[in-house]
Amino acid sequence: MNTDLHLLYLKPSPASRSPYRMVDAQQHETLWINDFLDAQKLRNLSLQSIRTYAYDLLHFARWWSRQESTALEQLNESHLLGYVRHQLESIPKPTPQTINHRLTVIHCLYRFHFGCELPHSRGSVQSVYKTRSTFGFGRPGYRVGGLRLKQPRRVIVPLSFEEVSLFWSSFRTYRDLGITALMLFNGLRSCEIVGLRLDELRLSEGQFRIRGKGNKERILPLQEDTIRTLESYLQTERPLVDSPFVFLCLKGRKRGSPLTLVGLRSLFRHHRRSSKVLIANPHRFRHTFGTDMARAGVSLPALMRLMGHSHIHTTMIYVNLLPEDVWREYRNAMQKIHKPPPTLEP
Repeated sequence: MNTDLHLLYLKPSPASRSPYRMVDAQQHETLWINDFLDAQKLRNLSLQSIRTYAYDLLHFARWWSRQESTALEQLNESHLLGYVRHQLESIPKPTPQTINHRLTVIHCLYRFHFGCELPHSRGSVQSVYKTRSTFGFGRPGYRVGGLRLKQPRRVIVPLSFEEVSLFWSSFRTYRDLGITALMLFNGLRSCEIVGLRLDELRLSEGQFRIRGKGNKERILPLQEDTIRTLESYLQTERPLVDSPFVFLCLKGRKRGSPLTLVGLRSLFRHHRRSSKVLIANPHRFRHTFGTDMARAGVSLPALMRLMGHSHIHTTMIYVNLLPEDVWREYRNAMQKIHKPPPTLEP
């Protein structure tokens, strides 16, 4: 595989230009990729999303540069079939989700440059599935989709009460307790934790504002215990520096600087070793929040809003009821249904 291509991160960079640049060994830019990344920056996508697109395209570009024809306009579905085969034969083998995401990004790249879908050819794999026509008032239509791998159904494994208690027992700061409380009781993502700003906290009103994926804003309530924890952190632990972010580094040469995603992962890694709760990671706390809310009877639209999901099918993965949940719902329903008992005539 051609490894001459690599990514650079240029900071600072203009607002209209992606900080991620793909270059070759001579530092010449790969324009057909960098122009696409610049367009995503103009769309105001998050840097995390642009970074994901950049690494997906880096993987594809390295493979594509080894093919007989490397002109982008000659790309078709048959080439993607070879690209998928190459990934499935690689070690380590990427997950179906990773492969599908790379294929989606390549389709977006092609549409960006040529204004049309990737052409089909002999040997390409297509799927036809039912959908709803946009202008057909609900009449079913058909849509043709490209090659996609079947993805296993996601199974959410939340933390138990005992695991949360054991994990928390290793905490020594209000900061760490506040971070996990916001994940467990408000379902915050890692990027939302490190991006939380002081002016978004309204502790006196029992709420706070957060900006999630796609720069979408939502206002969430705060529990009294979480409010007290955050107040203790802000009053006694947070370094006295001029930083707009809530969570800062507390020790070492980076004391007072904003907590980063790398720092957050390191923090959780430390507490996993200390508590021996090896499955406790930042997103597991968010999953635990979603599962607890669903089992407590929170409606799907409300849970969707709380978690900042764009599509309700994402929220539905948390409705994974255990047998005892189903039986309890059945008993409750039967108590509300008035039917004559099944008796035999004498």
